[in-house]
Amino acid sequence: MKVTKEHNERIAKLTFASVYPHYITKVESKGRTKAELHQVIEWLTGFDENKLQKLIEEKATFETFFKKATIHPNAHLIKGVICGYRIEEIDNTLTQQVRYLDKLVDELAKGRKMEKILRAE
Repeated sequence: MKVTKEHNERIAKLTFASVYPHYITKVESKGRTKAELHQVIEWLTGFDENKLQKLIEEKATFETFFKKATIHPNAHLIKGVICGYRIEEIDNTLTQQVRYLDKLVDELAKGRKMEKILRAE
Protein backbone atom coordinates (compact mmCIF):
# COMPACT_ATOMS: atom_id res chain seq x y z
CA MET A 1 0.00 0.00 0.00
CA LYS A 2 1.30 3.46 -0.89
CA VAL A 3 1.33 6.14 1.80
CA THR A 4 -0.33 9.33 0.51
CA LYS A 5 0.45 12.95 1.35
CA GLU A 6 -3.01 13.24 2.97
CA HIS A 7 -2.32 10.17 5.10
CA ASN A 8 0.99 11.65 6.27
CA GLU A 9 -0.69 14.97 7.13
CA ARG A 10 -3.47 13.22 9.06
CA ILE A 11 -0.94 11.25 11.12
CA ALA A 12 1.14 14.39 11.82
CA LYS A 13 -1.94 16.17 13.24
CA LEU A 14 -3.13 13.28 15.42
CA THR A 15 -2.40 13.82 19.08
CA PHE A 16 -0.44 11.22 21.00
CA ALA A 17 -2.94 11.67 23.86
CA SER A 18 -5.78 10.49 21.59
CA VAL A 19 -3.98 7.25 20.66
CA TYR A 20 -2.27 6.46 23.98
CA PRO A 21 -5.41 5.06 25.73
CA HIS A 22 -5.84 2.65 22.80
CA TYR A 23 -2.25 1.45 23.26
CA ILE A 24 -2.94 0.80 26.96
CA THR A 25 -6.19 -1.04 26.22
CA LYS A 26 -4.52 -3.16 23.55
CA VAL A 27 -1.60 -4.31 25.69
CA GLU A 28 -3.58 -4.76 28.93
CA SER A 29 -6.27 -6.79 27.17
CA LYS A 30 -3.51 -9.22 26.16
CA GLY A 31 -2.07 -9.52 29.66
CA ARG A 32 0.78 -7.01 29.34
CA THR A 33 1.22 -3.97 31.58
CA LYS A 34 1.27 -0.20 31.29
CA ALA A 35 4.83 -0.33 32.69
CA GLU A 36 5.87 -2.59 29.80
CA LEU A 37 4.21 -0.20 27.35
CA HIS A 38 6.15 2.69 28.89
CA GLN A 39 9.37 0.67 28.62
CA VAL A 40 8.75 0.18 24.89
CA ILE A 41 7.89 3.86 24.35
CA GLU A 42 10.97 4.97 26.28
CA TRP A 43 13.20 2.62 24.27
CA LEU A 44 11.95 4.10 20.98
CA THR A 45 11.69 7.78 21.97
CA GLY A 46 13.85 8.34 25.05
CA PHE A 47 10.82 9.72 26.94
CA ASP A 48 10.64 8.73 30.60
CA GLU A 49 7.31 8.56 32.43
CA ASN A 50 7.36 12.27 33.43
CA LYS A 51 8.13 13.52 29.92
CA LEU A 52 5.49 11.20 28.46
CA GLN A 53 2.87 12.52 30.90
CA LYS A 54 3.80 16.11 30.05
CA LEU A 55 3.35 15.43 26.30
CA ILE A 56 -0.03 13.82 26.98
CA GLU A 57 -1.15 16.82 29.04
CA GLU A 58 0.06 19.21 26.31
CA LYS A 59 -1.92 17.18 23.76
CA ALA A 60 1.20 17.04 21.60
CA THR A 61 0.63 16.01 18.00
CA PHE A 62 2.64 13.10 16.67
CA GLU A 63 4.64 15.69 14.73
CA THR A 64 5.65 17.46 17.97
CA PHE A 65 6.00 14.17 19.87
CA PHE A 66 8.54 12.76 17.44
CA LYS A 67 10.34 16.10 16.95
CA LYS A 68 11.12 16.05 20.68
CA ALA A 69 12.05 12.35 20.68
CA THR A 70 15.51 10.85 20.50
CA ILE A 71 14.85 7.85 18.29
CA HIS A 72 16.75 4.72 19.33
CA PRO A 73 19.64 3.91 16.97
CA ASN A 74 18.25 0.38 16.46
CA ALA A 75 14.79 1.59 15.43
CA HIS A 76 15.68 0.83 11.80
CA LEU A 77 15.60 -2.85 12.77
CA ILE A 78 11.80 -2.61 13.21
CA LYS A 79 10.43 -4.21 10.09
CA GLY A 80 7.24 -5.79 8.89
CA VAL A 81 3.69 -4.81 8.06
CA ILE A 82 1.48 -2.68 10.29
CA CYS A 83 -1.91 -1.25 9.28
CA GLY A 84 -1.33 -2.55 5.75
CA TYR A 85 1.99 -0.71 5.29
CA ARG A 86 5.45 -2.25 5.08
CA ILE A 87 7.37 -0.14 7.61
CA GLU A 88 10.73 -0.23 5.86
CA GLU A 89 9.15 1.10 2.63
CA ILE A 90 7.53 4.19 4.18
CA ASP A 91 9.41 7.22 2.83
CA ASN A 92 7.94 9.85 5.20
CA THR A 93 10.10 9.88 8.35
CA LEU A 94 7.31 10.91 10.73
CA THR A 95 4.85 8.36 9.40
CA GLN A 96 7.54 5.70 9.62
CA GLN A 97 8.28 6.63 13.25
CA VAL A 98 4.58 6.46 14.18
CA ARG A 99 4.40 3.03 12.53
CA TYR A 100 7.51 1.95 14.46
CA LEU A 101 5.61 2.74 17.65
CA ASP A 102 2.48 0.95 16.39
CA LYS A 103 4.55 -2.12 15.53
CA LEU A 104 6.24 -2.21 18.96
CA VAL A 105 2.86 -1.93 20.70
CA ASP A 106 1.53 -4.70 18.46
CA GLU A 107 4.48 -6.97 19.27
CA LEU A 108 4.03 -6.30 22.99
CA ALA A 109 0.33 -7.18 22.77
CA LYS A 110 1.13 -10.36 20.86
CA GLY A 111 3.31 -11.57 23.73
CA ARG A 112 6.70 -11.17 22.09
CA LYS A 113 9.63 -11.26 24.51
CA MET A 114 10.81 -7.82 25.63
CA GLU A 115 14.41 -8.35 24.47
CA LYS A 116 13.10 -9.10 20.95
CA ILE A 117 10.80 -6.07 20.96
CA LEU A 118 13.66 -3.82 22.08
CA ARG A 119 15.88 -5.17 19.30
CA ALA A 120 18.66 -6.22 21.68
CA GLU A 121 21.69 -7.18 19.66
